[in-house]
Amino acid sequence: MRFLICLVLVSFDLRFLIFMKKLLKISLGLLIVLAILLFVTYQSGTEGDLKIYFFDVGQGDGILIRTPSHQNIVIDGGPDNAFITKLGQTLPFYDKTIDLMILTHPHDDHLFGLVEVLKRYQVKQILYSGVLHSTDAYEEWLGLIKEKEIPVKIALAGQEFVFAEVKLKVIFPFEDFTNVKVDNLNNTSVVVQLIYNDIKVLFTGDLEEEGEEEILRSSIFDLQSNVIKVGHHGSNTSSSENFLQQVLPEYAIIQVGEGNKFGHPSLRTLFKLERYSAKIFRNDLNGDILLESDGQEILSRTTKP
Repeated sequence: MRFLICLVLVSFDLRFLIFMKKLLKISLGLLIVLAILLFVTYQSGTEGDLKIYFFDVGQGDGILIRTPSHQNIVIDGGPDNAFITKLGQTLPFYDKTIDLMILTHPHDDHLFGLVEVLKRYQVKQILYSGVLHSTDAYEEWLGLIKEKEIPVKIALAGQEFVFAEVKLKVIFPFEDFTNVKVDNLNNTSVVVQLIYNDIKVLFTGDLEEEGEEEILRSSIFDLQSNVIKVGHHGSNTSSSENFLQQVLPEYAIIQVGEGNKFGHPSLRTLFKLERYSAKIFRNDLNGDILLESDGQEILSRTTKP
């Protein structure tokens, strides 16, 4: 009898231990899920904030726009794979979607990094000029778009792309460059204006004065913008006086590599921007540049003081 009682107690202890182990596993699982949810919430940022990252990718352009609703827009990708690294460090680990990829023009210092983005992210739509150009990077980029069957839109002035609270308006070009060979790719640059409540940001690619004058002659767009991504890395071939008079920027962002062989940005362009009291940020001096806005005001942060 005593033996049977001991056997029952041992059996009960074993069942209790097994139950406790299961309970412990469930509790640990719930803690892990909670930790992931907290991390995801932290990574997602605050609703209502527009974030624009002008990454330091050397001598080239590489921009990420993250809307208040957490949609991702990429404009150009820099001259190497630095852009994909910056993208991975900035976006939440679970977010592998690019809602719109814009290639302003197919020079390698704007294009190269976008090839790797196509390989690693789900890109929903492409906007570019369609211009004819022969380089290995451009052909690979076009090949991946075809292989992945990504919808493509050829940029034309007047088009609009709406992302909940944020609108992108195409300002240039005025003609369809599909399969057209041109002498100056810079003047096929896709120019877009972002509008978020009271805030406007103008992205100009490498557009030069000839293209700027074409926009001014059209007289159909209000170019006034709080921020301008300065054309062609601050070269003296862009940012004409007439153009800047229409934009009247408070902030001027120059994507330029430290010690670049072209001497960008030019002193002439810097002097013109200073005359408009624009606050100038440069990747070579300031590193990565982040502009954040609630739709009324703009806050700036940089990785270098």
